Parts: sequence; C-alpha cells; structure tokens
Amino acid sequence: MKAVKRLLFASRNAHKTREIQQILGPEFEVRDLSAYPKISETVESGESFEKNAKLKAIAVSKKMPGLVIADDSGLEVEVLDGAPGIYSARYAGAKATDKENIDRLLNELARIGAKRDQRRARFRCVLALGRNGQMLGTFQGIVEGSIVDQPRGLHGFGYDPIFVPNGFEQTFAELLAEVKNKISHRAKAIRALAAKLAALKPSD
Repeated sequence: MKAVKRLLFASRNAHKTREIQQILGPEFEVRDLSAYPKISETVESGESFEKNAKLKAIAVSKKMPGLVIADDSGLEVEVLDGAPGIYSARYAGAKATDKENIDRLLNELARIGAKRDQRRARFRCVLALGRNGQMLGTFQGIVEGSIVDQPRGLHGFGYDPIFVPNGFEQTFAELLAEVKNKISHRAKAIRALAAKLAALKPSD
C-alpha cells in the first residue's frame, strides 16, 4: 500500500479544501490553515493569480514543514475587461459575502446592458507548490463559460450559481460535485499538480 502524501493548503477556505481533497483522492491527505490559527493570512499583493498563489505558497512553506499548495482563482468576464479577476473574493468589499459579490457583478452587467452573447466569462485557477520557502511549480486551469441573469442552484460556492460552463445548461451550482470536479478550472489545475506530485522525489 502506498503511503498517503500529506499536503498543507495555504488557506482557510473549507470549500476549496474539500474540493482539492475530493479531486486528489484518498492517496492524499489535505489539511489547511484552520488548524494553525497563529499563521496569518498572506496579503495578496500580486497583480496576477500566479503571483498571489506564489506569495502564499512561499510564505506558508517558510513556516511549516512539508509540501504546501496555494491557490488563487477567480472569475474573468470579457465585457468587464476581465473583472472581477484577482479581486473576485472581494469584488463588493473586503468582507463581502458570495451573494454581495454576485449582486455587484450582475448589477455591473445590467448597467452596461450586456446581452446574452456579451456574457462570456472564464474561471481561472493557479496553484503553486512550495517547500521550505522555495517554489516547485505552478499549475493553471481554465474553464470557459457564460454568466446567467439570475443565480441558480444550491451547490458550490463563490460565483458558481451564475456561471454556466460551455457545453452545459446548468450552472456550476446546479451540477453535482462529481461532475464539476471533472471539468472545473480547479480540477484541471489539480490534475496538473497531481502529475507533478507523482514525479516528485524526496530530494526535489
């Protein structure tokens, strides 16, 4: 039997932690920072998803042993010049709820009169893998889709209720987790990460 690989996720987002664990499967044990209250949140001062993910992976791996993964991800709406982008989690303010962020996005689209064919969007995820303050790699996943007029569905989190991936009629929040976890931006990034982890030697 293979030994379980332990990963520390540099976040306190339980939704993301659960998704990563589900996608990686039982060969991995994914913990997050919920068990380490003394480790402060890393300021996301980078101007891209990749830079923010790297900042978090490096900062936490300097404080904790073993492999550390960090995620920065968000929604990019074409007609809004890629907004909310790296500000997705705080689009409606620093402590905004998912509903507040969704409401602001839908209001912005309504304000400019975005028609159905002007609502193209993509979810982007970048994962960074670090150890001992050093980067071991970054992994990106993208899923294309569009924004609907009203939130639909009870699953997922963030902007899932208003995002319909190309080739589907349901929003991410209407799809079952096992379906979303095959096609999502985070799933694609995690599969790339898993390939790196499989090839990783203890001395790397």
